[in-house]
Amino acid sequence: MLPAISLKVENAVLLWFWHNDYVVLPAIGQCTFSCLETLFVGSKAMVTISLAELPGNTGHLVLATGGLDNKIHLYCGERTGKFIHACELKGHTDWIRSLDFSLPISINGETDSLLLVSSSQDKGIRIWKMARYSHNKIEDVGLASYIKGPVFVAGSSAFQISLESLLIGHEDWVYSVEWEPPSSVDGISCHQPQSILSASMDKTMMIWQPEKTTGIWMNVVTVGELSHCALGFYGGHWSPQADSILAHGYGGSFHLWKNIGVDFDNWQPQKVPSGHFAAVTDISWARSGDYLLSVSHDQTSRIFAPWLNEPGSQNGNTWHEIARPQVHGHDINCVTIIQGKGNHRFVSGADEKVARVFEAPLSFLKTLNIARSETSNFPEDLQVDVQILGANMSALASYEAPDRNSNEVVDTLETIPDAVPVVLTEPPIEEQLAWHTLWPESYKLYGHGNELFSLCCDHEGKLVASSCKAQSASVAEIWLWQVSSWKTVGRLQSHSLTVTQMEFSYDDKFLLAVSRDRQFSIFSVTQTGTDDISYQLLTRKEAHKRIVWTCSWNPFGHEFVTGSRDKTVKIWAIEKGSSIKQLMTLPPFDSSVTALSWTGLHRQSNKGFLAVGMENGFIELWSLSIQRNEDSNVTLPSAALAMRFDPIMCHVSAVNRLAWRNTEKSEDSRSIQLASCGADHSVRVFEVNLV
Repeated sequence: MLPAISLKVENAVLLWFWHNDYVVLPAIGQCTFSCLETLFVGSKAMVTISLAELPGNTGHLVLATGGLDNKIHLYCGERTGKFIHACELKGHTDWIRSLDFSLPISINGETDSLLLVSSSQDKGIRIWKMARYSHNKIEDVGLASYIKGPVFVAGSSAFQISLESLLIGHEDWVYSVEWEPPSSVDGISCHQPQSILSASMDKTMMIWQPEKTTGIWMNVVTVGELSHCALGFYGGHWSPQADSILAHGYGGSFHLWKNIGVDFDNWQPQKVPSGHFAAVTDISWARSGDYLLSVSHDQTSRIFAPWLNEPGSQNGNTWHEIARPQVHGHDINCVTIIQGKGNHRFVSGADEKVARVFEAPLSFLKTLNIARSETSNFPEDLQVDVQILGANMSALASYEAPDRNSNEVVDTLETIPDAVPVVLTEPPIEEQLAWHTLWPESYKLYGHGNELFSLCCDHEGKLVASSCKAQSASVAEIWLWQVSSWKTVGRLQSHSLTVTQMEFSYDDKFLLAVSRDRQFSIFSVTQTGTDDISYQLLTRKEAHKRIVWTCSWNPFGHEFVTGSRDKTVKIWAIEKGSSIKQLMTLPPFDSSVTALSWTGLHRQSNKGFLAVGMENGFIELWSLSIQRNEDSNVTLPSAALAMRFDPIMCHVSAVNRLAWRNTEKSEDSRSIQLASCGADHSVRVFEVNLV
C-alpha cells in the first residue's frame, strides 16, 4: 500500500500523506493524515484519478487525472515534495471516465515500465506504457523521442509514454476499467496478470488479455444483462482472487458473475443482495406472513421472503427479494395487501390520482411454494382459480444494433428477450427480478383529486380505504372501495388536510384516521347487506400540537395509539357508548414519532408490545397492558419501556412504517418479528425474543 492517497474536491485534487503514528484506526494501527499537495486543475472538473509509484526505486509518485477536457494529466513528485504537471496524454475524444495503474512490469529482473489503462465516453479503452530510459540518458531527450510519445523527468530518471494498445469492443460509454488484482507468488513478491476488466453502459463487462503469440489485446470474456430494464453498468470490480467480477448498475443494483470452470473459463451469474435505491415509504405483510411487500420512491414494489432450505446456505433460512411485482413511472407512496381468502392481491398508490390493483400470477404462487419448501402441498383449488401465468411490460426504450450484413449472425447481447413469467427454483438474480416477476394489473381506482398518500384494508379483505394529498376538506375525504366489485361505497369527510395514515380495528367495526390537521377521526363501518356499507363519524378530536403522522390499534380491544411530530405518543380508548377517553401519554421522545405498530402477546391479560419509530431512525419497544372492568371501561392502563434497539441496527433516517409479522403464533411463542422501512432506502426485519 502506498503511503499516500488522493481525493477529489470540486476542481482541485488533494494529496494526503499517511503517517504511521498518532491516530488509531481499526485494523490499521496508529496513523494520521496530512495534506501533501493541492493541485488546481482549472475550469474542467476531474472525475477520475489513479496513483502509483514509478518503477526503478526512484522514490517518486505519479498521479494520473482525467475528466471533462478529454485529456489525461500526469503529475510527478516525491512523497514529501511538490507535485508538478509532467505531461498530458491526448487520444480520447470524450470525457475520461476511469484510470488505473498496473504494478511495475519486471523484465529480466528489472522493473523499468508501468502501464496505465484509461476508458472514456468515446467507447474506447487505451493502454499507455511508461518506459524508463536505460542508463538514465536524460540528455538524449529531444524532438525525436517526443515523436514516439511525451517524456517527463522524475528525479534522475526519465520516462517516455507511448500508446500500447487501443481496445475497441464496447458500444456505449465505458465507465470503468481495472487491472486484475495481483497474486502472491511466494508470500513476498506479487505477480499481476495482464488482464483488464471493463464495464460499460452497453450493459456488458469484458475481460481483455493479450494474445499469447502476437501480444494483441483481445476480448476473451463478455458478460452482461440481456433485458432492456437495465440502463447499463456504472462500474466493475474484481474479487481479490479474480474468480468473480461484480458490476453495479442504475439504482445500485449488483450483478455478479463467478468463474466456475475447471479446465476452461465458465462465467455464470450469481445471487447478490438487492433492495430499494430511494426512500421506502410503506410495507405490508402477507396475510399468512409468508412475505413482506414494500414500495418506494424508486418507483418499484418488491417482495421479500425467507427462502427455506436454500442450497449452500449455512442456516437454511435466508431472506431474499423473490419478486418485483410493480415497476412504475411515478414514486410509490403507499400499499396495502388485500386480506381474507382468495388469491394474493395488493393495492398501491403513487404520485398520481389513481390507485392500482395487482393480482399474483400462477408463476409467483409456485415460486412462493418452493421458497416455503412445500412442493407437495400446493393448493390445487387456488391453482384452478388463478388463470394468469404472469405479466409482461413493453419496452420503454429500444436498443438499436449497428447495421449488419444480412448473412451475419446478430450478437445475442443485442437481442432483447421476451419477458416470460418463470417459476423460480432458487432465489432470483437481478435480471430475473426486473423482467420475469411482474404481476398483472387488474383494476384502476379513479376518484381522488390529488396524489395518493395512504391506503389500508380491513381484516376480512372486503374494504379498502384510500386518501390523497389535500389542503381542503373536500379533497381530504377518505374513499371506501368494495373489494368484490372495486366500486366506491363511501366517501368519508372529517379532515381538512392530508390524511397521513388509516387503520381498521381488528374486528373491522371502526376505521381510525390521523391527519396533518393534528386531529384523529374514528368512523363506525358496518356492512348492512351484500353490497351495502353504512358508515358514521363517531368523533373527531385534536390530539396533538403538531402533525399526527401515525396510529395503530390494540389487537385485543378498542384501544389505539397516535404519534406526532410533537414527539409524543398518546394512548386512547373507545369507552362504552362510543365515547373517547385518553388513557395516558408516554414520556416525550427524543425525536418526532413517525411510525407505530401494536401487537398482542396475551389476550386474557390484554398485554402487548408497541413499536415506536422516530424521525432520527431509532426504534423503541414499549410494553403495554390494558385492563377493563365489567362495564368495559379501562381502569388500569400501564406502559413501560421494554427495549431500545441498538443504534447500529436502526435506520439512519426517518422510520416511515413499522409492521409486526402476521403469523399463527401461540401465546407461548418465544419470538416475534418486526419489519421496518425508512427514508434511508432500507427494509429491515428484526427478531424479538421474548424473555
